Amino acid sequence: MKKIYLPLVACITLVTVSCNSNDNAANTTSSSSTTTETKASGQSGVKDDQSAKNVVQVAIESKDHSTLITAVKTAELVDALSNAGPFTVFAPTNEAFKKLPAGTVEGLLKPEKKNDLTDILQYHVAVGVYKPDALQDGQTIGEANGGNITISKKDGKIVINGTANVVATVPASNGIVYVIDGVLLPPKN
Repeated sequence: MKKIYLPLVACITLVTVSCNSNDNAANTTSSSSTTTETKASGQSGVKDDQSAKNVVQVAIESKDHSTLITAVKTAELVDALSNAGPFTVFAPTNEAFKKLPAGTVEGLLKPEKKNDLTDILQYHVAVGVYKPDALQDGQTIGEANGGNITISKKDGKIVINGTANVVATVPASNGIVYVIDGVLLPPKN
């Protein structure tokens, strides 16, 4: 009986170890491909259903900002704006983009206009959090593209560059989003 029992135990052990090794190899491959996918996606690829939304996620969840999100994706700024920041983002609505001359948005979304699109989008982002109560009439704020915007405050309303009204303010995990009714165009150099 011992002669049969010992080889049988050895076979079962060998099969069990082999199966576990293959499972571990499969798990390692699966785990490393998931890690690679997350790294390839950058900061925007991090999945977190627990924390407050970042500035990009706030815009993505708004049906009124689909044009802005398309532009941010085209300019490849999603990862940059998903980082820790902090950022103050002036987010034009779809209606704001419709106020631009016909064909402007479509033209800016072309690959050869990526630099112009990036410049315009970065003119809507300041590094730092500028809360509404801290904004002052006549204040200038440096934007990510190197330009400046000017704040006007009258009767409790905030206006950017005298053309875009702030219609809502949304806090985000990495800053604050001001929903605006106009697109800010950087001054020509």
